[in-house]
Amino acid sequence: MRAILKTEHLKKVYRLGSFSRNVSITALNDVNLAIESDEPVIISVVGESGSGKTTLAKVILRLVEPTAGRAIIHDRVVAGKGAQPAKREFLSTVQPIFQNPFEAFSRYRTVDSYLYETATRVRQQGKIEAIDTMADALASVGLEYKDIRNKYPNQFSGGELQRVSIARALIPRPDLIVADEPVSMIDASRRMIIINLFMSLKQQYKTSILYITHDLATAYYISDYIAVMNRGSIVEFGQARQVLSDPQHPYTRLLLESIPTLKHKWIRQQVPSQEQTA
Repeated sequence: MRAILKTEHLKKVYRLGSFSRNVSITALNDVNLAIESDEPVIISVVGESGSGKTTLAKVILRLVEPTAGRAIIHDRVVAGKGAQPAKREFLSTVQPIFQNPFEAFSRYRTVDSYLYETATRVRQQGKIEAIDTMADALASVGLEYKDIRNKYPNQFSGGELQRVSIARALIPRPDLIVADEPVSMIDASRRMIIINLFMSLKQQYKTSILYITHDLATAYYISDYIAVMNRGSIVEFGQARQVLSDPQHPYTRLLLESIPTLKHKWIRQQVPSQEQTA
């Protein structure tokens, strides 16, 4: 089996303030993940805001440099010490889908120009082949090339623009797509369209997906594996059904208990720190 995603002792420390009043914040603290499979999978990383899940995504996407450790995708070191792929090869290995699609596109550029640039620069295709690739990618997300051609981001709804983002990420045929809260900015009635799209594209394009979310319901629905993060560390990891039906860590149980129901009044609880449980 191939190592779809592996992180080894990933650590990220942010240093804030002046030289004399330096404050260190550990966003990732010795994060170790290992997912091996012969088939593409969806891995959800769940946790509250500030748990470190977005920083993990940024490290894998090379948007921030880790303080220590490394990340590996399909046997290629993509981040940290010994990172191998050059930029074009890296973009063929991993692609992002960001939370807010309106921030992923400039309002001064047509959205099809982004897709064309990805096809010609990353896949190094000629004009005719690039347009065919764009049309195929758009069709796989339920859109037509003629409907997005020469249009600007403000001419689309959030859901439509996020589907364009997904099409753009599919063009290089990456081994892994990193989707950071991809449905949180989309109308609730349309979120399941994107969720179901990820599940179908996993098989169609043979692409694994790292799905960053705070929503346990969608994580349970979409995931093959789940990693639960708290205070920069992975506190629980395993097959999705097993983790969410029989959680072993107090923090995972707390997350599940915090999901609102109509059966009882919700009372805020606090998970004990590692120091308190030691």
